Amino acid sequence: MRQCILKGPCRGNTMKFEELLPVGSVVRLKGAKKKIVIMGFMPVKHLADGSDAIYDYLGVPYPEGFMQQDSGLLFSHGKIDEIVFTGYTNKERDLFVSTI
Repeated sequence: MRQCILKGPCRGNTMKFEELLPVGSVVRLKGAKKKIVIMGFMPVKHLADGSDAIYDYLGVPYPEGFMQQDSGLLFSHGKIDEIVFTGYTNKERDLFVSTI
């Protein structure tokens, strides 16, 4: 499994969708002091060379959340140092994950 680094995206996500943390999960990334809340999965970043990079997560700083256009952070599961809180899951999420 390839690992994405924060400032050097890999070309594909590193996790199976069903293994990803749910939306609302709060994590601390390796080498970071600030917590991040996960707000989305598998975001695509369009690179200058015309290719696309897929990350595992889209997150925003916690507790501030989304405050401006560039407050989103793209990162891979391998960059997570600590899972502070696991977001809500239920049958609706399970069904969503099973259809991806």
